[in-house]
Amino acid sequence: MKLIPIESPSFVPPQLLEQMPDWGTLFGAVRPLVFEIGCGIGDFVVEMAGMHPEWNFIALDFYNKGCLKTSRKVDQAGLTNVRVVRDEARSFLERCIPPNSLRRVIINCPDPWPKMRHRKRRLVDAPFVSRLASYLAPGGDLHFATDFMDYGLDVARFMPSLTAYENMLAPDPYRHYLEGYPLSKYMRKFMAEGKQIYFIQYRTAAGQGGSHA
Repeated sequence: MKLIPIESPSFVPPQLLEQMPDWGTLFGAVRPLVFEIGCGIGDFVVEMAGMHPEWNFIALDFYNKGCLKTSRKVDQAGLTNVRVVRDEARSFLERCIPPNSLRRVIINCPDPWPKMRHRKRRLVDAPFVSRLASYLAPGGDLHFATDFMDYGLDVARFMPSLTAYENMLAPDPYRHYLEGYPLSKYMRKFMAEGKQIYFIQYRTAAGQGGSHA
């Protein structure tokens, strides 16, 4: 299937991401980096980037349609601190994100792969989150949210064993509401159906990695 071309100043063409990019140049300003994995149609990142003009947001999605819609929303909002990329999260991290450089990683409602035989395909597991710690700056935040109870409970279960992180919601392992945290269209849809969102937030210890600069 032919991909619809994305012609937007917010979209980073794949050829610029074949090796480590200069994010300050791509954004036109050097600011702390925030990385959203799975931006969907962009409603969350547009709201969050509007709330935090002091940060640069990398919005990643694997699907071209999502990147197209996100880019349009970013442009319509007049935001200059969001760049949209189409890529696979793991390979993108290794290729394009410097160690100890991320102020925050946000993963909202990733594919839960609900069937038991498919759950090994889930993005967020202990090995992946352990790896993320090396890309986060000291005191960098990891925000995870899911509408799938089993996924939320599984992440809440393994997170305390990862010594690079501290629970920002302690003593709670998770919460169903976070003040000041934007809700995506997807989240609002599930909450309207009476389902609960599992919000999990951790922070790398101050002694981990490099600096926020």
